[in-house]
This record gives sequence, structure tokens and C-alpha cells, in this order.
Amino acid sequence: MRRLELLRVEHRDLDSAIFALAESGSSDQLQIARLKKRKLRLRDEMSMLEDALVPDIIA
Repeated sequence: MRRLELLRVEHRDLDSAIFALAESGSSDQLQIARLKKRKLRLRDEMSMLEDALVPDIIA
């Protein structure tokens, strides 16, 4: 549960960093792409952890 919360915080921080870089006049597209890729990896890891916490219910 703690790991999931840390991932969520990092995901929000990356979102802010991406927005700040995009808003700055000298945005580095490569850096933005790397941050977005990291953000997607975090999203995948968060999804896996959330799935592990919720038991499967067969209807």
C-alpha cells in the first residue's frame, strides 16, 4: 500500500515537471519524452499493484 502511494506521488510530480517544461520557452522535447515514458511505466506499475490488492471475483 505504501509503495502504491509513493508511485502516485511520483506520478503527480512527473506530471507537474512535464507541464513546467512544456510551458517554458526552451522546452527540451527529448527530456519531455523521457519523463512521459517514465510516467507511463509508473502507471503500469500502479495498475499491477492495484490489481494485486483487489481480489478477483468470479461472477
